Amino acid sequence: MEIILASNNRDKLREIREILEPAGIQVLSQSEAGCHFEAEENGATFVENARIKALAAMRATGRPCVADDSGLELDALDGGPGIYSSRYCGDAGYPETCKKLIGIADRDGRRGARFRCAVVCCFPNGDEIVCEGVIEGTVGRACEGEHGFGYDPIFIPEGFTRSMACLTDEEKNAVSHRGRAFRSFARKLADYLTENGTKERDLC
Repeated sequence: MEIILASNNRDKLREIREILEPAGIQVLSQSEAGCHFEAEENGATFVENARIKALAAMRATGRPCVADDSGLELDALDGGPGIYSSRYCGDAGYPETCKKLIGIADRDGRRGARFRCAVVCCFPNGDEIVCEGVIEGTVGRACEGEHGFGYDPIFIPEGFTRSMACLTDEEKNAVSHRGRAFRSFARKLADYLTENGTKERDLC
């Protein structure tokens, strides 16, 4: 099956393709599907923001579209930056913001954190699939690693001694919030198609 990802983020697109292609799902970026806009993410939750993006792309293309919204939640910030994770950087960029979050955890003393991801797929017939993935961990004491992106260099997943940015793509996808959410999506999509006796052409 071919599905459109409501994003043009190259890192995210590569990661999601690696997760979904083994399930037989081919992923097109929003721009590859002819959409050159970005929906305004003004929801109050990860699910709401993912739904906003998926709906906008689905309405523009008339085809099934999937979107995710994800972020880092620090105990030291009582769950922040959360849905504001990407905007929390401002103009500083992720490297400087990672250092800022390390400092916040240092001063607060609580290092617990989690990555959370919500996935929403919207179909032209009005149906939708919603999934979530979470991975617990801690905020490291320094940025480390060359892989990954965003806040990966400061997040040490539970059961590991290295940051997410030190893991190989295979290791990261096996445990990450996005990996868990999109594997759940692949299973739910397969069930949805089977239960409804639906073919891909019937979804458009």
